[in-house]
Amino acid sequence: MDYPRPLIRATLVQRYKRFLADVKLENGKTVTAHCANPGSMAGLKDPGLTVWLEPNDNPKRKLRYSWELAELPDGNLVCVNTAMANKIVAEALHARKIPALAPYPDIRPEVKYGQSSRIDFLLRAKDLPDCYLEVKSVTLSRRPGLAEFPDSVTKRGTKHLQELAAMVAAGQRAVMLYLVQHSGAQRFTLARDIDPAYAEAFAKARAAGVEVLCYATDLSHKGQSLARELPLDI
Repeated sequence: MDYPRPLIRATLVQRYKRFLADVKLENGKTVTAHCANPGSMAGLKDPGLTVWLEPNDNPKRKLRYSWELAELPDGNLVCVNTAMANKIVAEALHARKIPALAPYPDIRPEVKYGQSSRIDFLLRAKDLPDCYLEVKSVTLSRRPGLAEFPDSVTKRGTKHLQELAAMVAAGQRAVMLYLVQHSGAQRFTLARDIDPAYAEAFAKARAAGVEVLCYATDLSHKGQSLARELPLDI
């Protein structure tokens, strides 16, 4: 998936109010950019960090720039726009790039299910049980090579695990897919110290038959795409 416009480089001044960030452009001007990330963004919001913005000229949008990538001091790129995860997975599903999910030709995004929730993707195929696919964007990495989820307490994430388990109990298939959007990550684990309740719900869901997949992302200043499957260190 290519960016529709070339990204521009800037320097982070501060991230605040969850969805806003002040950045300094290379011409010295400070502007406010939209930050599509509700998480804590641990390790990705230090002032002085190099960031990459997507400009837009839509007169209906209040902010002219969207923060897409963070470039860490070690050169690794991290996608801070969590909305990209579902777009990348959707592209991969239609291209049959995820072997475990390739048998499903009918791909429906954002379908209502459970207790007032929406599943990221409902997958259907003739003579197969429906597959409920939930996608999580992973950006936290506190140790070299190790990606972790979540980066903050997520009651919503815990609820999703419980609802996936309920789908399995009802005779359907349920899959949790963690999309690691950190170029330096080589394996995945749970941040149990950050959210013990999520880790407990994960264990129960997996025991109930919820499947777990984890994939890396190919990140560049030009675009993003699904990469290789990553091992689970759980």
